[in-house]
Amino acid sequence: MRATSFNPRAAALMGVNVNRMILLSFALSGALGAIAGIIIVPITTLSYDIGVMLGLKGFAAAVLGGYGNIIGAVIGGLLLGVLESLGAGLISSNYKDVLAFIILLLVLFMKPSGLLGFGEKERV
Repeated sequence: MRATSFNPRAAALMGVNVNRMILLSFALSGALGAIAGIIIVPITTLSYDIGVMLGLKGFAAAVLGGYGNIIGAVIGGLLLGVLESLGAGLISSNYKDVLAFIILLLVLFMKPSGLLGFGEKERV
């Protein structure tokens, strides 16, 4: 699948069925989306606009941990969740969503690449 994403022509020349790999990647993404929906609906109740805030917080967690770093995204999500829950308990639950984005802004002001992200590589 990775070879197909990098260079479909070379993957086809090596004997990989490119169309099947594309179909498999779409099927896997759909299955993962369905599993995520099955898991999240009992927690958040069903609403047409619930995904917007979940998506924004997921993006914030990925950027917080270091965009492009899977372990950093997991750590960023856990850190964001814990700090958000602490803020809701200590300050007010009305400011729970605001606090998540304030934490994101503070981290990005101090370290723009995220907590575990790598800095820019200089290209010549």
